[in-house]
Amino acid sequence: MGKHIIVSGATGNLGKVVAGKLISLGYGLHINLRNTTKAGDFDPAFVSTYEADLTKPEQAEAFAANAVAKAGRIDAAVLLAGGFAPGKLEATTLQDIEKMISMNFLTAFNLIKPLKAHFEENGGGQFILVGARPALVPDQGAGSFAYALSKSLLFQTADVINAESKKSNISASVVVPSIIDTPDNREAMPGSDFTKWISPKDMAESIAFILSETGSKMKETVLKLYHQA
Repeated sequence: MGKHIIVSGATGNLGKVVAGKLISLGYGLHINLRNTTKAGDFDPAFVSTYEADLTKPEQAEAFAANAVAKAGRIDAAVLLAGGFAPGKLEATTLQDIEKMISMNFLTAFNLIKPLKAHFEENGGGQFILVGARPALVPDQGAGSFAYALSKSLLFQTADVINAESKKSNISASVVVPSIIDTPDNREAMPGSDFTKWISPKDMAESIAFILSETGSKMKETVLKLYHQA
């Protein structure tokens, strides 16, 4: 088996496709589940599952430690867990902000913290985060203020990791989709031209490239997968 990779959000519409792609390339995956009822969806020959709620620091740290103990070394973390909620600034409550930060930022941060230390001790590693265009384009973030705010923290986190790791083999990349073509998004936007959206397959291919020998040489990567949307 090749590299060992932690993947969060592997049971989601994007995560399933990304996991399948990485398995096809020979990677060993370590994924978290909020509960173990979905463990049977994954082949234990390629995927190790761990019960963990990543919004809770102690559970995320235990997940990372258990994955390291099983694999010996984790080479990368593909952090896909997250969620979306609409809402303009004037309609946004503190609870809305806390919910989005918990789903989109803390699920990543709580793994990044222990894994960064592991990477530093073991010669390097990669973080791949999923950003969002509304976090980069204010006009698009106006209708989803809390979501855009929470995703903006991922860009800042990647910047800090990269700034601290200029002389090491640690990197943080952010993949930024426009709209991902998932059943949930089609249901939410039925009148849209789905051919202009980015497919989960294209997202998975891009993530796989970043993890490749060539892709791993890129630094401070922000990969915008907007297609025609």
